[in-house]
Amino acid sequence: MRGQDSLFPELNTADQGASAQAGALCPLGGAAPEGGGAPVVSGPVLGYVSVVIDIPARALSEPFAYGVPLALDEACQVGATVLVPFGRRVEAGYVVARSESLGKLPGAEGLEPFRIKPVREVVAAPAFSAASAELAFWMSREYVAPLSECLRLLLPPGGAGKVVRREDGSYAYEPPTVTSVTVRWVSLTEEGRSFEPAERAVRQRQLIDALSCGPVTTRELNLMNGDLSATIRSLEKRGVVTVEERRSWRGCEGSTTLSSANASAPKELTAGQQNALDAIARATEAASGDVVLVDGVTGSGKTEVYLAAIERVLAHGRSACVLVPEISLTAQTVGRFRSRFGDAVAVFHSRLSAGERLDQWDMVRSGAARVVVGARSALFCPLADLGLIVIDEEHEQSYKQGSSPRYHAREVAAKLAQLHGCALVLGSATPSAEALARCEAGGHGGARWARVEMPERPGTARLPEVIVADLRREFASGSRSIFSKPLLDALDEVVERRQKAVLLHNRRGFASFLMCRECGCVPTCKHCSTALTYHERTHTLECHTCGSSYRVRPYPEYGSACPKCGSRYLAKMGLGTQQVEDALRALLPEDVAVIRMDADSTRTKGAHQKLLEQFDAAECAVLLGTQMIAKGLDFPEVTLVGVINADYALKMPDFRAGERAFDLLEQVAGRAGRGEDPGRVIIQTYLPDEPVIRAVKTHDRSVFTEHDLGMRREALYPPYVRLANVLVWGKDERAARGLVMRIAEELRVEFGLDAAPMLHPVVETGSAGVEFSSRELLSRPQILGPTPCVIERAKDRYRFHIIVKAPLGCDLSGALSAAVSRAGTRPGVSIAVDVDAYDLM
Repeated sequence: MRGQDSLFPELNTADQGASAQAGALCPLGGAAPEGGGAPVVSGPVLGYVSVVIDIPARALSEPFAYGVPLALDEACQVGATVLVPFGRRVEAGYVVARSESLGKLPGAEGLEPFRIKPVREVVAAPAFSAASAELAFWMSREYVAPLSECLRLLLPPGGAGKVVRREDGSYAYEPPTVTSVTVRWVSLTEEGRSFEPAERAVRQRQLIDALSCGPVTTRELNLMNGDLSATIRSLEKRGVVTVEERRSWRGCEGSTTLSSANASAPKELTAGQQNALDAIARATEAASGDVVLVDGVTGSGKTEVYLAAIERVLAHGRSACVLVPEISLTAQTVGRFRSRFGDAVAVFHSRLSAGERLDQWDMVRSGAARVVVGARSALFCPLADLGLIVIDEEHEQSYKQGSSPRYHAREVAAKLAQLHGCALVLGSATPSAEALARCEAGGHGGARWARVEMPERPGTARLPEVIVADLRREFASGSRSIFSKPLLDALDEVVERRQKAVLLHNRRGFASFLMCRECGCVPTCKHCSTALTYHERTHTLECHTCGSSYRVRPYPEYGSACPKCGSRYLAKMGLGTQQVEDALRALLPEDVAVIRMDADSTRTKGAHQKLLEQFDAAECAVLLGTQMIAKGLDFPEVTLVGVINADYALKMPDFRAGERAFDLLEQVAGRAGRGEDPGRVIIQTYLPDEPVIRAVKTHDRSVFTEHDLGMRREALYPPYVRLANVLVWGKDERAARGLVMRIAEELRVEFGLDAAPMLHPVVETGSAGVEFSSRELLSRPQILGPTPCVIERAKDRYRFHIIVKAPLGCDLSGALSAAVSRAGTRPGVSIAVDVDAYDLM
């Protein structure tokens, strides 16, 4: 772990700019600071702290030095939230380092003690450790994000509090509104066990009987016997019962009936599972943040490897963090972990309420929970003595944060593992190109990366047979059905044998869009430059970019009209999950459950779990859904997987389109054949000769990866280079365009490139110039743009971007930070820097 002095290049004082008056001279005798409010705590200074001001600005990504008065000595520790004088006002901040003397405070060498103001007040107990603070500094630098935003990730759920100015000019701190709750527990005292109520005291007898087996909450007592409040008070005064306030842990009630939510330990591990466990043990013993990539086919038992590895970690008194990519997997995964580790498991994801997240976070901080299972934000839970981090389905794009700070959970987890000296386990049946490249190189970022294969499924389960249905032949034979003949026949067999099927269609809604058959008009959102998706249930056109909704009647319904020419022939084009659901209900018998699972049907809390439980409980059922059903789900009764149209993702304008398509198809194919009965997968496509389709059909990843890596190497995309996307947007198109041009100029200066922009670089495929272009680009960065984004306008904002390709090992983040800083800002124009970008749209 790097020393803390590497975190603080320079601490600010009053002489370092107008905004840095926090460290200015302030008498230590108790005089009120310039900002007004309560007097400064008087007394001698017992130490000094580095404080990060809670203002999300890149210009304030360095800490300020403050003194610690005697009265705040115990409370003012690393991780605490404090109030400090800042310029002519008072602001909240976070303590990230402390030292007895100013000279020993990292980055404060040379500062004069008499110029340092004292901390005014400690308003929240420490929420993070020194190692977590170092992680936040690393994230701020790596992802060009305001430091305070990175530190907020480490705070208890509910958001940061705020400082308000009263009418009299003083300042007050308003904490987050999310608070903990307590529950009243009633129990018998020693005297109460021999207490005999009077013959007519019926209510007292009811209470004594209810408590005879142990403590019970007042809520449960009242539910069983009616209101017993008066009886409880009476017996409490007589010393018969005691009433105790205990902290309630919301978010722990998530029991499930899913049969796959149980994880009893197998009698014997497979050879692949044992090899993976041995590799994890070696990485744990090394205590240097080593990474193990568990490359196992779908259904090979990767979850059992995670569970066994965590058992070893818990046995040594340490804790573990497990990340899953989809909320739909949470109920199943949490059920498996709780079946093995009981109440020591906390769950952390966005579908919990703020109060539930706070309680789960507090369970972790108190040590009541030593295993955290959740989405990417679970990485920042305050686990003590972290011993293992697991990222399941590590290839998933959902591990990349879409808003500032735009971190990738895999990279943050790798840094966190180094800071805590623990192992990081990445699991996937379709590992990312970046992870495979690092394993091939043997290491990355100072840690060793090792890959362990798990090529077999446990027991008698086998990988399913994959059949490719050529939709070109179906069309030529006169078929106009959504379902090809092979898929129709397979569905009939599922119904006949009373089995289950999973159908993937990665397009929600009823139709992709509406189009006028006379003038060709496609209705687009008034606020975005994207086509609207038609939803049959609500008769609305909805924008999946900003959420706007418009009422509409498509042809042949009465009232159908083109918004451009007025023609009635505004027809439904494309295919969505709602339309496939209607076709399935018309095709299958009524006793076959058809369950649709997409972003529309899972909007409410607990909807994912409810739909999966319905599918699990049904005798014969078809689960239709988008990508959320393609990974992690384990139903042994599923013998058929169908892909309605595999071509949607193949031709997206994104160099990762092929990788995403392969991941999706291979993952969904793995849902079949997990039980005793063999499985089949039917993929419908117009492009049967695509490398992605051929690789999935043969269960041979190399068919795709060799083609994909060859294209990436030629076009110079990750994992051969680093990629960043600088996005600029605003309502004023001219102002946004001017700022993005300014940033591009500063980037060229920073990298020492020619002034002329390279908007559309062309590489001649198959020519001798390819190798030369590759060598030249790998030796220095390349700037593409600025250009309008693929989605030029979103939420009434005009969008421009710059794509930067840089050699591996280049200080890309530092260059981006310097260029954006020198370019300045424009009123009403926003800037987002996305390092190691995934979304280029």
